[in-house]
Amino acid sequence: MVMRLLPALGRDPKLYDAGLIRQAILDEAQRSSPAYLKTMTMALRGYLRYLAARGLCQPGLDQAIPAVPQWRLSALPRYISTAEVDRVIASCEVTTPRGIRDRAILLLLARLGLRAGDVRDMRLDDINWREGTLRVRGKGRREIRLPLPQAAGDAIIDYLREARPHAACEQIFLRTVAPHQPLASSSVSSIVRLALERAGIDDAPSRGANLLRHSAATGMLRAGATLDTIGTVLRHRSVDTTAHYAKVDVNMLLQIAQPWPGSASC
Repeated sequence: MVMRLLPALGRDPKLYDAGLIRQAILDEAQRSSPAYLKTMTMALRGYLRYLAARGLCQPGLDQAIPAVPQWRLSALPRYISTAEVDRVIASCEVTTPRGIRDRAILLLLARLGLRAGDVRDMRLDDINWREGTLRVRGKGRREIRLPLPQAAGDAIIDYLREARPHAACEQIFLRTVAPHQPLASSSVSSIVRLALERAGIDDAPSRGANLLRHSAATGMLRAGATLDTIGTVLRHRSVDTTAHYAKVDVNMLLQIAQPWPGSASC
């Protein structure tokens, strides 16, 4: 990240001043996200402190780096519509082992709002077929049992019977090519990205597993589910996190929105 800023800063640290540091960050803000820019300022701050400690630049220049405003839960949830989610799931080629596996994974992500790590860690004994439930190990090693949707359960059965390699692994989802190891979290997100490409969805706000998690939450909300229900399914620790999804419930917001004052003076 510091290397990316060097063309604007120049390669002679003795010439750095507060105005140059500030302008470099302001210019970068025009082409970077707030989260990326915040990490970049942290890297630059450490770099300037290092230079100052070595006597290679003026001391205190790290104080010239402007703060990056980034409020918690300030952005809208990144999601796609229910119809687009269905297209993503239908894009899997179920005549191949990879397609059968990917369809089962996409159904779990889209119907239960699982994280990529939840799918990666899912084991054979996590499913109670008699009760129709799935045990999920979330953040902080918390465990919860969720109802297993019929379509997702059928897709997992198809994968276990027809496509899963014969390997001595407790994890359910494995690589389709040898060595047949458990999938990584990045591989789960790649499955979503490739499915979006096959479905022709080029304008998705993000392209990883979290996209289907957010889409599941917004879909449940628009179908009439309460925030408490959504928070339980998504395993949120705080109701404030779940309330983030209320921003996309336009019908509910219309009931509480105040009329625009029009030409009233401030």
